[in-house]
Amino acid sequence: MSSAIDSALASGEGFRQLSAPDLRRAIRGGGFRGPTAGYGRGCLQGNLAILPVSHAGDFLRFCINNPKPCPLIGVSEPGSPRLPALGADLDIRTDVAGYRVFRREEDGYRSAANLLDVWRDDLVTFVLGCSFSFEDAILRAGIPLAHVEAGRNVPMYVTSLKTSPSGPFGGPVVVSMRAFSAADAIQAVLLSDRYRLAHGAPVHFGDPAEIGIADLAKPDFGDPPNLRSGEVPVFWACGVTPQMAIRQARPEIAITHEPGHMLVTDLSADAAEFSLGGVRPAST
Repeated sequence: MSSAIDSALASGEGFRQLSAPDLRRAIRGGGFRGPTAGYGRGCLQGNLAILPVSHAGDFLRFCINNPKPCPLIGVSEPGSPRLPALGADLDIRTDVAGYRVFRREEDGYRSAANLLDVWRDDLVTFVLGCSFSFEDAILRAGIPLAHVEAGRNVPMYVTSLKTSPSGPFGGPVVVSMRAFSAADAIQAVLLSDRYRLAHGAPVHFGDPAEIGIADLAKPDFGDPPNLRSGEVPVFWACGVTPQMAIRQARPEIAITHEPGHMLVTDLSADAAEFSLGGVRPAST
């Protein structure tokens, strides 16, 4: 591991204080395998969807049709594990803390620590913005986040809301939930709306039954929530949504992240829309 990683661990600060490149190096080396909520402070985090080039066009249109759950922040060249706009040394095969590998002939998925054994020359990587990216702004405002304080994964739920389909891709919207006092909920809504590449403002707040969630204590992904008396549940569109769409499409192979285990990029969450605007410095 690098000296920055060794220093953070020796000082007791741990992985939470590491820069995005150093956190990816820790993941690449097998030193960190947990959810990334509260890590890579201030950096844009991303959900992962990797598909054969034969399905890439339909999935790209699916993202364009559904920008709320699928805010696109990066697409690789076919067969390339690199996304230099998101991180100069980034290797998508090794730099996510947990992967899920789906195959058409198999039910379910296989978890993987890296993709070195399954990588193919026809795979295209899509990186989609993640709500973890606006959590730093909420914390900076002095608003607590229970799952970050507890070192747990955010709860996620499959809803009755539907995506706009494209080709074989479609299905329900998945949401992540955070609970706040009424005053903090209003501020969290306003803060998150600034981060359009990280799902932006919530899609729902209040009664979970209105979006088809029967029991908040039993999330479909992540850890059960710890709601305090008087708190209001607030629901954001979630990047696990494309996992549901991929399950419906059943391509020959598909790869996603483990829910909550995101790609931490080098981009500032506050400036990501400008950074990804297609403008590059002139060469000298």
